[in-house]
Amino acid sequence: MTDTEIINLFFERSEQAITELDKKHGNAVARVARNILGNSQDTEECVNDTYLGTWNAIPPHKPSPLRTFVCRIARNLATKKYHSNTADKRNSQYDLALDELEEYLSDRDSVEETYEAQELREAINGFMATLNYSDRFIFMRRYWYSDPVQDIAKMAHSTNNSVTVRLFRIREKLRLYLEKEGLLV
Repeated sequence: MTDTEIINLFFERSEQAITELDKKHGNAVARVARNILGNSQDTEECVNDTYLGTWNAIPPHKPSPLRTFVCRIARNLATKKYHSNTADKRNSQYDLALDELEEYLSDRDSVEETYEAQELREAINGFMATLNYSDRFIFMRRYWYSDPVQDIAKMAHSTNNSVTVRLFRIREKLRLYLEKEGLLV
């Protein structure tokens, strides 16, 4: 079933929409949640909450692409659950991915910095457009999906060391790009 057909089922308020969404994008949703949460019980809960969130968001939204939309919901819910579960504890994969980017991205705590956060988002999107497909794939798998380096290496038919080095170089390119844009001091 195509994404458009699944979205139409949501607009019809058919419960089959959830079944079809799970068949087509369930593995991606579960992977995003699992990479952040690190345990199967929380992952299952997050996947179910993602489907509920999708049900509530469609309509009025008509997302394109659907996979990115549901993965974003899953990522947001998993991140929220992760933070509520682990005030002082550390989840190695998710924290490691965030730690790698931490020095390049400043903290955005105050409401007054909303505009700057939007500028940063646009700059990162611009930066992503400068990367070749392979580097963009590696970057997104690591920092959006929070995949472990070993999994990315397998997907990219590469070695762990090669992926680690490429991620370092991409982060350095990001730093230089953000400095050039005036978003990093």
